Amino acid sequence: MVEVGRKYVFDFDSTLTSVEALDVLAEITLKGKSNKAEVIAEIQKITNLGIDGDISFTESLEKRIQLLHANKSDLDGLVEELRLKISKSIASNKEFFEKFSDDIYVISCGFKEFIDPIVASYNIPSDRVYANTFKFDASGNIIGFDENNPLSKHNGKIECLKQMNLEGEVQVIGDGYSDYVMREAGIADKFFAYTENVHREKAASNADHITPNMDEFLFVNDLPRNISYPKNRIKILLLENVHTDAFENLSEDGFSVTLVKESLSEEELIEKIKGVHVLGIRSKTQVTKKVLEAANKLLVVGAFCIGTTQIDLDNCKRKGVVVFNAPYSNTRSVVELAIGEIIMLMRSVFPRSMEIHNGQWQKTAAGSREVRGKNIGIVGYGNIGKQLSVLAEAIGMRVYYYDVDDKLALGNAIKCKTLKDLLNISDVVTLHVDDNKANQNFIGAQEINQMKDGAMLINLARGFVVDIEALVAALKSGKLGGAAVDVYPEEPRSNGEFFTQLQGLHNVILTPHVGGSTEEAQRNIADFVPNKIMEYVNSGSTVDAVNFPNIRLPKQKKSHRFLHIHKNVPGIMAKINEVLAKFEMNISGQYLSTDNQVGYVITDLDKEYNKDVIQALKKIENTIKFRVLY
Repeated sequence: MVEVGRKYVFDFDSTLTSVEALDVLAEITLKGKSNKAEVIAEIQKITNLGIDGDISFTESLEKRIQLLHANKSDLDGLVEELRLKISKSIASNKEFFEKFSDDIYVISCGFKEFIDPIVASYNIPSDRVYANTFKFDASGNIIGFDENNPLSKHNGKIECLKQMNLEGEVQVIGDGYSDYVMREAGIADKFFAYTENVHREKAASNADHITPNMDEFLFVNDLPRNISYPKNRIKILLLENVHTDAFENLSEDGFSVTLVKESLSEEELIEKIKGVHVLGIRSKTQVTKKVLEAANKLLVVGAFCIGTTQIDLDNCKRKGVVVFNAPYSNTRSVVELAIGEIIMLMRSVFPRSMEIHNGQWQKTAAGSREVRGKNIGIVGYGNIGKQLSVLAEAIGMRVYYYDVDDKLALGNAIKCKTLKDLLNISDVVTLHVDDNKANQNFIGAQEINQMKDGAMLINLARGFVVDIEALVAALKSGKLGGAAVDVYPEEPRSNGEFFTQLQGLHNVILTPHVGGSTEEAQRNIADFVPNKIMEYVNSGSTVDAVNFPNIRLPKQKKSHRFLHIHKNVPGIMAKINEVLAKFEMNISGQYLSTDNQVGYVITDLDKEYNKDVIQALKKIENTIKFRVLY
């Protein structure tokens, strides 16, 4: 007995294409008309009423054609527009349509005149396209449609599918009322609500399965697909009010994203992180060993900031969790604030401003100096320190810097051999050291005493870098002429009340950790970090990872990609290739990078493979994580 396979019945508008074709035709025919917007809005309203079953489809069709005033000559332009509007995940899974074309049908209330040429490129011939046809007058004007076609009538798809008399399991994929009624009528076995382009609640609530993209449909049916695991099943949790652009970037790429405004405690995060594949945080959320133990599906942590001390990097590595940060995105913002604070401190702007706010007029030049010709001492000559060096020199300052690593000077900057040398010579000292715990109280009473009398101190690095009590004493005694502090040893997890001993002191500028908090910086971070996350999830690339071997990968070309993370012990590569050889896998490319703890192997293989190979690779001793990309 021959087994009868599945049959797949696709809608056209808003399913195979991302648009309603008659709406696009309206854009073409109404171009340059003064009432274009109003007419298109009316057409769309009628379209939706018909799709949701609120008016008969025949009435919907008649009304829209009357409003279109279209001609046969407009259809060529429509077809060209529709070729550019194929649904994103449909286009990326073209191979499915070509391979299963004998079992794929299109049933649409649209028109064969524009559907046939579009689906032909997906190997679907005209005789498997069931749709309406236009009526034209002698001048080629569209004046109506074939009223004898069942698809021109209400519930016409039911009648059409009945007449087709398909054998085997029939699955309908569409976005509207006319699609799900085929399953309700008992002539289709399953209805998949296709929501990639539009989510219609009536269709979704009546679906056997909601499929946000073609990948999900193919995954549920275990059919060949462009990627192994649908992106809508990959859950991303963004905390601490990460910029909405990050949410939009990741959502647009197809991921399931949840945005939370505040940071979470360890206990809260342990509960929330179960089932999460990607975690996005800023500086307050602590990703601890306990959190990682609860993170049963975690692949990536994205730090939407520079620092990563809030993340247990070693345990992330041991669990095969890749960490990315944003080391460059807010550099300019921090540097501009430093320059502004240098000028304000030198000019005593803050005290003068407070006097005016308090109703006092104290015009004086005392304690107000130009920055030109003054010595700036930059502690930490990394990305921020170097850019500050350039800008400070541009406004006429003499630049000195100190760094524990050997860094090449930019412009006329002079390197100091010791921190003491820098502190002795600087009129203003600005801190840009990293968040290494060894930097605790890096600037204490001894270092402050080594500074020039009346010098200024700026801390835009980390709160624990400066001994606050020593700083307060130096400001009160007049040893220091002023300070600007943006970071504190302890900072609240959310906005509200805050106390520091620095409050109320003369010529002290206090800001709530906003050095990198500009709209531009947050947009840059919201672009940079999601791109790194998407590159890793989509291709396996680990370029710029904080805790992982860095591998830049070429794009796949019709091959599988196996990603194998393992403990860095001898012989793993040989075991991987032994398994691949056993299953007669043809390797088209292989990449390996290691550090002292882990190894990361990427293997590109021919399209077809025995799925038992996956289990064999997972069972290799010392395997940490294994993923397949199509």
